[in-house]
Amino acid sequence: MTYVNLIDPASSSATVKPTLDKINGAFGVVPNMFKAVANSPAALSSMWGSFGALGGGKLGARLGEEIAVAIANANSCEYCLAAHTALGRKAGASKEDMTAAQVGKSSDPRTQAALTFALKVVGNRAAVTEADVIALKTAGFDDEGIVEIIAHVALNLFTNSVNVTLNVPVDFPAVPLKQAA
Repeated sequence: MTYVNLIDPASSSATVKPTLDKINGAFGVVPNMFKAVANSPAALSSMWGSFGALGGGKLGARLGEEIAVAIANANSCEYCLAAHTALGRKAGASKEDMTAAQVGKSSDPRTQAALTFALKVVGNRAAVTEADVIALKTAGFDDEGIVEIIAHVALNLFTNSVNVTLNVPVDFPAVPLKQAA
């Protein structure tokens, strides 16, 4: 059971209803994570705005979802792992691609570089080296792409924190957590 109320979009306040309506339009339903975050209009606006901004970013939906599942797995966030695996599949990744990304692996060198960097940012609390950034540039990322990877990491740390801390019920097909290799 979640530790906060899940806000019912039908009876939500005028402050959060427009955002919940947009979320419903995007997903066809309001996922439980957004219902939990709707307890704070500011947090909901921040989260939804970040999803929208990054969804239209340079990295593309598939890489964003691969980063998300790697971070979710690293943080033991079953909610985000389930949600982003489903979204990654919709973005064109195979089941095998998403399973590999979950443990920070990819057969694509560019994706591998992004996953390695994102997981280092998470695991080392953002303490990366110049060599880590050079590895991204060598893999084809420019400064815009590097900053966008960091933005994806930050958004996923936010969503993982919400879902794990508040024990938000998973409303996407479950995906088992894996031990990183």
